[in-house]
Amino acid sequence: MKFSIITTTFNSDKTLRSTIESVLNQTYSDIEYIIVDGASQDNTLEVIKAMEPHFSGRLHWISEPDKGMYDAMNKGIAMATGDVIGILNSDDFYTSPDVVEKIAIELQNTAIDAVYGDIHYVNDDLSECVRYYSSKTFRRWKMRLGFMPAHPSFYCRREIYERLGAFDNSYKVAADFEHLLRLIFVNRIQIKYIPMDCVTMRTGGASTSGINSHKQILKDHLRAYKKNGVYSNVLLESLRYGHKIIEIISQKVHRKIKSI
Repeated sequence: MKFSIITTTFNSDKTLRSTIESVLNQTYSDIEYIIVDGASQDNTLEVIKAMEPHFSGRLHWISEPDKGMYDAMNKGIAMATGDVIGILNSDDFYTSPDVVEKIAIELQNTAIDAVYGDIHYVNDDLSECVRYYSSKTFRRWKMRLGFMPAHPSFYCRREIYERLGAFDNSYKVAADFEHLLRLIFVNRIQIKYIPMDCVTMRTGGASTSGINSHKQILKDHLRAYKKNGVYSNVLLESLRYGHKIIEIISQKVHRKIKSI
């Protein structure tokens, strides 16, 4: 089973090496690694070129202007030749070397279309976990409230992308939600949760960067519901934020108790 892992980049030279190294260090070997760069002006391309020989022909990359992150992801999906597609952002890295191997084991069951797990967020110097995002409690019906599986942990068969489409890049920050809403809620693909911390994410990404971002997420979510004929509203969406606040407070208390 061949995996296509896609990383999109733009001026990512400070973090990209750790992303690439985490792919290179995976114990699962049948990986095609695709990097789609948006014509970076820093040393991103130098990092890619320096790491390319280590992949022995399994790393493919392009660098050209794009219309944003989701447009770049779609380019990577179009380039993919693997049986399974996953997205690894350029400021993130795999939490352990056996992540892809464990995902591959689950997908040996041909009745499963996609799998997902957990992720965690760290501060920029990687010294502290600021939030653990578990997908354990995700259920399809919760998408009406704005919940979704942790997208960086989502691995889906390529034929699903071919049949149901990739990302709608007209969404500013929540094309991943619209995509999962379309696949999981509307078309009811067969999914399975894996109790595993898949990806370590640095804070400050497109969907974690403050109140303006959350306003745009809400706007994108409401638009996604309408596009896909799914009933929801602002009140239902607000329940998600209450849950998130409780989750963050609970995790902070837990960390404080452990440190005592």
